[in-house]
Amino acid sequence: MKSHKFKKFIMPNQDIYLWIIGILAVIMFKYNIIISIVTALFLVFLIYYKTVSTSRSKENWKEMIENLALDIDAATQNILLDLPFPLLIVKNEGEIVWYNAHFSSICKVENLISMKFPDLLPNIDLKKIKEGLENKKPISYALEGKTYKVFLNAVENINNEDITMLYWLDITEQEEVKQNYINQKPLMAYIQIDNFDEILQDASESYRPLISAIIDRKINSWANEMNAFLKKYDTDKYLMVFEKKHLYLMEEKRFHVLDIIRETQSGNNMPITLSIGIGHSRQATSFLENQKLSKSALDIALARGGDQAVIKKDEKISYYGGKSQAVEKRTKVKARVKAHGIKDLIQNADKVYIVGHEVPDIDCLGAALGIYRCSRFLEKDAYIVLNKSNPSIDVLYDSLIDEGYKDLFVTSEYANKNITSESLVIVVDVHRKSLLEDESILEKTDKIIVVDHHRRGADFIENAILIYLEPYASSTCELVTEIVEYMDDDIKLEEIEASALLAGIYMDTKDFSFRTGVRTFEAASYLKRKGADINRCKFLLKDDKDVFVAKIEAIKAAEITKDNMAISVIQNSTDKVKLIVAQAADELLNLQGVDASFVMAQDQNEVIISGRSLGDVSVQLILEKLGGGGHLSIAGAQLSDVNIMEAKELLKKAIKEYKEEGVNT
Repeated sequence: MKSHKFKKFIMPNQDIYLWIIGILAVIMFKYNIIISIVTALFLVFLIYYKTVSTSRSKENWKEMIENLALDIDAATQNILLDLPFPLLIVKNEGEIVWYNAHFSSICKVENLISMKFPDLLPNIDLKKIKEGLENKKPISYALEGKTYKVFLNAVENINNEDITMLYWLDITEQEEVKQNYINQKPLMAYIQIDNFDEILQDASESYRPLISAIIDRKINSWANEMNAFLKKYDTDKYLMVFEKKHLYLMEEKRFHVLDIIRETQSGNNMPITLSIGIGHSRQATSFLENQKLSKSALDIALARGGDQAVIKKDEKISYYGGKSQAVEKRTKVKARVKAHGIKDLIQNADKVYIVGHEVPDIDCLGAALGIYRCSRFLEKDAYIVLNKSNPSIDVLYDSLIDEGYKDLFVTSEYANKNITSESLVIVVDVHRKSLLEDESILEKTDKIIVVDHHRRGADFIENAILIYLEPYASSTCELVTEIVEYMDDDIKLEEIEASALLAGIYMDTKDFSFRTGVRTFEAASYLKRKGADINRCKFLLKDDKDVFVAKIEAIKAAEITKDNMAISVIQNSTDKVKLIVAQAADELLNLQGVDASFVMAQDQNEVIISGRSLGDVSVQLILEKLGGGGHLSIAGAQLSDVNIMEAKELLKKAIKEYKEEGVNT
């Protein structure tokens, strides 16, 4: 570094010497004019020589660089021409400016110059190309039956124009190997007959072996279509192993085996239904992981009432079938087992917090009262988490306050502050976390019980230690009534508690006309013996004038489609709008030519939809397409970030998809 500085010091810029000579010539002019003139002429010569020398040097450097550039351009051109894979060059405006012979051969077009890129390859968006350039990632493209990985590069030409170079690498063989690997990956399906015991009990003894043989034959025939291995490991359970490529065929045919089995008739008076569970994951590292997913999928299918296939792929769940009513289970063994399990958990808890869904109805609050009475019988403090009342429960809520139940209700804020790890949270009439009165309560303890009668949907409370989910039941109040009955014979219900439980059953069954089974009447009979008052039930369910008038307006505004579905949009911004929507949907079913009804209204920042049917149409499957859920004949949905007319169009689209799926089933 010091040597460099010294060299620079003793060899300064040549202009300095010229300046020194010029200054000396001026000084000499004072002493000797002749010498001064000679010196000046010598200075002029030096300046001229420097100028010419510098100019020649620049020209030499320019010539050398140009020759080097020509050599590089020639080498580049040879490389481009001799590339072993296709190359295409386009301007950003989409004009093709150059291509090699390999690219011409794969696209099978002779003259591409000046063609527009979108005309040649309409499925590639130039915006996507630019994104690829920014992300430095190749894109995949199928062309003439082959798959290519397209690498992108942006450069500038001599005219300062941006151009894009696309290198096409044929990966067809690799993709075929990859796809074959995926298609041949083994998957597992759990198959279960939902109502095998009930079918055998319903059939005469001589037909029972025949029914079992027919079911086996039809399931085996379906497995043979899928080239699958089938093993019957119980009287009503099967295990099927098949290649993944056959799953696409199952989905395409929408699991038609469900219809085949349902239509089987051989001495049985009730339809035979299947539940199928299939699970697979890209992240699965072993066959055992997919097996667990398949078992979980079967549990979901059974929890939704059976007669359906459920495919669980990572976090995505697909449903097929489920268009029939859930079959009532005649055995009460499960109810007794669940009741004793709930009893043990309550006894081991310090306190019990009962949580329902947001904007609770009579079924929710009635069920909560039943759980409260069980907890108090076991000498445990119990609270119902309720932030505020609503028109659906105002009458019951006010009656409870008047009869000394004020301390029963606590806010979610209070619950969050006081719940400990030893507290028990019992969720009633809901199983979806997003619909809870307060979802954060579930984070305070791992002791959680779920009691619900809705078909299982997404966003399930997975960490519950006890789940009593029975979609065949008419209401959650019916399930809680059985829990009270089997927990202990000495439990005494107060008159308002028994009446509230009966009112919940009364409401969800539409005066015992919908979803009513033998056990529904048995539960109602038990509550009547415990002191339930029918007149008080009707009083708890009475409407006020505003709700009644709004229902009439909704019926008047209803549009009945050619598919016998009624759709009504109501304009009501009161706090009773959710109650009006639900009850209006019920009333529309009383009209001739209406098999299903949908009523919607704007409620603050969302559109609420309530769906009802007579059983032939699954409003649950329709509203699940909009993120909702419920039962085959009773369902609801809430849509955000849309206005009410946009929501109506989304509903019509969902109905259309449902009808098309029904045709293909």
